[in-house]
Amino acid sequence: MYNLLKTKSIKLSIFTFIFTLCSFSSLAALPSVDTGPKLGSKLPALTVLDQFGDKQQLKNIIGSKGAIIVLFRSADWCPFCKRHLIELQSEVKHFKNKGYGVMGISYDSPNTLRKFSHKKKLSYTLLSDQNVETFKALNVVNTENEPDDRHYGIPFPGVIVVDNMGKVVYKYFFEGYKKRVKFKKLLKDLHSL
Repeated sequence: MYNLLKTKSIKLSIFTFIFTLCSFSSLAALPSVDTGPKLGSKLPALTVLDQFGDKQQLKNIIGSKGAIIVLFRSADWCPFCKRHLIELQSEVKHFKNKGYGVMGISYDSPNTLRKFSHKKKLSYTLLSDQNVETFKALNVVNTENEPDDRHYGIPFPGVIVVDNMGKVVYKYFFEGYKKRVKFKKLLKDLHSL
């Protein structure tokens, strides 16, 4: 009887392990959240503060081929965002060599962005959307947070790619906060845009 129970317990453990593994695999292929500007639409004319407190227009950061716009929660308290921004730094020269401007936008203050950018030696622009105007205009405000919530104003994490005329040619957003666009894959995908 003991051996029978032990065998059933082992089978249950194996089943649980396989089920868990399959669950994580399916998380890796999460569909994009249907948010953000429509493909083919023109990027709205927006002015935001960069990490130095200077006004920047998004259109001025667009390179000869376009721009990579990374929307993230916070460079202050979100470890997944911090890691993603550092990963972007490792690929930024490849994007720039292809003619793309690169920027990241969060609801962090310019001071927070400046400190993070300096500490991690980032070579791309970080923008501050403290009034949530940019995220509203881009239709990326995370709907999990109400206006009276302390995290109201964070976007769904994602990426928008625009061409050199500011037309949206690619977008991908995640509902959760752990999954992010892989920049090495995005570099390969740019060939087909």
